[in-house]
Amino acid sequence: MRIIRGKYGRRRFDVPTNITARPTTDCARENIFNVIENLIDLEDARALDLFAGTGAISFEFLSRECASVTAVEKASTQYNFIRKVAAELHDDNINVIKGDALRFLASASTPYDIVFADPPYNMPGFGEIPEKIMSSRAVGPGTLVVVEHSKAYDFSSLPYFIDHRSYGAVNFSIFRISSPEE
Repeated sequence: MRIIRGKYGRRRFDVPTNITARPTTDCARENIFNVIENLIDLEDARALDLFAGTGAISFEFLSRECASVTAVEKASTQYNFIRKVAAELHDDNINVIKGDALRFLASASTPYDIVFADPPYNMPGFGEIPEKIMSSRAVGPGTLVVVEHSKAYDFSSLPYFIDHRSYGAVNFSIFRISSPEE
């Protein structure tokens, strides 16, 4: 795993061979972060990474100066890897939670500035995940939501949808929760 840009840019970490996640490719990650950074100032933002996998997205947020990053991952191998990398970086601005992302979402009590979700593509109920995020207290006015998915899904008819990006087989649907003045 490689951190693309920011204060930890170009740092590499060896991912365990027994990992069960499907990491977002470097190319797709670099491109979606270019889009994200044109939509929101990440410096001092509060970020939530659901289904964190290897933590690559979390570490991009951290590297780009987010004030806090919460990474939620239930698989022990991935959770332990994220904690190991966080310890190697000596950065206290990341909170790694071992647990189910949807349960975490249901119990969230304060909104984040950005929510990124990369659920397993074959997860039962995958098509309902964007709506679950948007109806949770993890989002509030102005929150940017990015959902990674396969080409099998089209979320463009959902409320708050603003953009779709595709990089090879990787697709991202982007949502922004309206501010009261919008």
